[in-house]
Amino acid sequence: MKKGVVFDLDGTLIHSLPDIAGAMNRSLAKFGLPGFEEAAYKYKVGNGVLKLTERCVGDRKDLYDQVKAAYMEDYSQHNRVDSHPFRGVEDMLRALNQRGIPVAVLTNKDQRDAESMLHHFFPDVVFAAIRGRNEGVPLKPDPAGALLIAEGLGVNPADCLYVGDTSTDMNCGAAAGMETVGVLWGYRPREELTANGARHLISDPMELIDLADS
Repeated sequence: MKKGVVFDLDGTLIHSLPDIAGAMNRSLAKFGLPGFEEAAYKYKVGNGVLKLTERCVGDRKDLYDQVKAAYMEDYSQHNRVDSHPFRGVEDMLRALNQRGIPVAVLTNKDQRDAESMLHHFFPDVVFAAIRGRNEGVPLKPDPAGALLIAEGLGVNPADCLYVGDTSTDMNCGAAAGMETVGVLWGYRPREELTANGARHLISDPMELIDLADS
């Protein structure tokens, strides 16, 4: 049995793209910049608000700070409008809790937003650790956050699963020495996950339980 499971958040536990797209498009519009279709955000998210803003303002770097501030304010108020857990995720998390396997989340999302969403959507799930964007700790794919989680749990990284939906996640988990699991219900294709070191691919959340039990 594994001694810990570390999850990504957006695209792995929660389908958050509608609210991210809505908040960013409203923020871009405030400054006369064009927005994007929701599907386009699948390749804009995953590296935190700084990269998201950079990708969205494009050549208008002069508006970067204003758009970022507007987005952070908007998203903090609207991050639970159309977002929702992926089907089967809550049952999976409860099954891990029942087995006594620590559940942690590592995300490039701001700490406040991560905690707000997780406690809202999964009020009955016990999270051993929630690590969002914090000063002094590099963002994924740097493994620092994953290693801090393992240290806090008092477990060897090799005894942990790292679960995510992007190359950022697979690279982070692999660099931390964790067993990587790519989810096929997320925002990036199978080919990206396998090319970046996914040891396992799952198409249903409950498939993770067998991996955790092994």
